Amino acid sequence: MTQPKRLSDRLSVTPQIDPAGMQDLAAAGFRSVISNRPDGEDPDQPDWATIEQAARRAGMEARHIPVTPGAITNEDAARFRAALEELPEPIVGFCRTGARSTSLWALSNTDQRPAEELIRAAADAGYDIAALRDRLAQS
Repeated sequence: MTQPKRLSDRLSVTPQIDPAGMQDLAAAGFRSVISNRPDGEDPDQPDWATIEQAARRAGMEARHIPVTPGAITNEDAARFRAALEELPEPIVGFCRTGARSTSLWALSNTDQRPAEELIRAAADAGYDIAALRDRLAQS
């Protein structure tokens, strides 16, 4: 299992989660998981139903907010923020690499943290979201 990267007290992100690793995430203290991958994005990725079932078996809550890379809408960010507010924490978000989950987190926090702080927190976790700078600053 890849070690999730912490973005905030509430959220860490990771690349694709293997359903067999869900127990490890629960043992590490995570209480919820958010998937940001559409089903069928890669032929070998587990589908949402399998991920959700594994999360529930591990005693975790699960939410599916699929987004297409490079096409995250304000509506997507609002759904992600609602999930962060509603789900038990800490939460782990995932997509193919973790970048979409990181972008969603940043776009859902523009009213709480300055753009540069969001970009720096993402960079500290290994994700470059500098291309979102203007959008983060406008929100």
